[in-house]
Amino acid sequence: MNPNKALWEKGDFTRIADTMRESGAALVGKFGIKKGLDVLDLGCGDGTTAIPEAKLGANVTGIDISRNLVEAANRRIKNEGLTNCIVREGDATDLKDVPSESFDLAVSIFGAMFAPKPFEVAKEMVRVTRPGGKIIMGNWIPGDPTMVAQLLKISSAYTPAPPEGFISPMLWGVKEHIIERFGKAGIAKENITCTPETFTFNAAYSPEEFVNVFRLYYGPTMNAFEAAEKNGKTADLQHELEDLFNKHNNKRNGYLTSISVTFMLVTVKR
Repeated sequence: MNPNKALWEKGDFTRIADTMRESGAALVGKFGIKKGLDVLDLGCGDGTTAIPEAKLGANVTGIDISRNLVEAANRRIKNEGLTNCIVREGDATDLKDVPSESFDLAVSIFGAMFAPKPFEVAKEMVRVTRPGGKIIMGNWIPGDPTMVAQLLKISSAYTPAPPEGFISPMLWGVKEHIIERFGKAGIAKENITCTPETFTFNAAYSPEEFVNVFRLYYGPTMNAFEAAEKNGKTADLQHELEDLFNKHNNKRNGYLTSISVTFMLVTVKR
């Protein structure tokens, strides 16, 4: 199996996505979506941004590499009674079934950044977007002090070294790499903007329980705990993550856990 597909079909990312709904909808509200806009949501998961896009009147096609997340997204779409949104399986590095210049807006929030061939991802996103359209990405930032970047950093310290040729998905959070990747796809530097933005995870349970949700349901963290167990370091990893989540917990809006994180919002004019 495709290793990337195996990673995101591991566990159940919907349990994480449940804590992302409010910020996902708020972020989509900044995209300038109008009724009838054709939108591609790439690496859409179970519809955290695809469903709000459809609710604003866009015709949304979601694509995700994970079969179980595609099924979960389509269940959510059905439950919402939406007829202008469909999610299907696909690979961000090769959108072979997507015609060129078929979308006004291509979106990927914390999705396509994890695909293994970043230059192919940029090329495909540009290809399927119409001239005059836009591409919007939300990408985690390497070395950022907020929770997600630190979670991934801590997790990687407990897992075996990646295979030769591995390209860190976190490089999608570095402006120079973003410009280089879209530049190879034909986009001029002046048509690319990169702005740090904030996203908040809200959970109706404690930071310790939130750590357990990641441990049980989030592929990269699951892998880290499996490796830690083999090395007798499970308690060390658990303690590091609980410290991290407690440190960043804002306890805002009546939630027991509310953690704000920084990400890079990328906008590309086609």
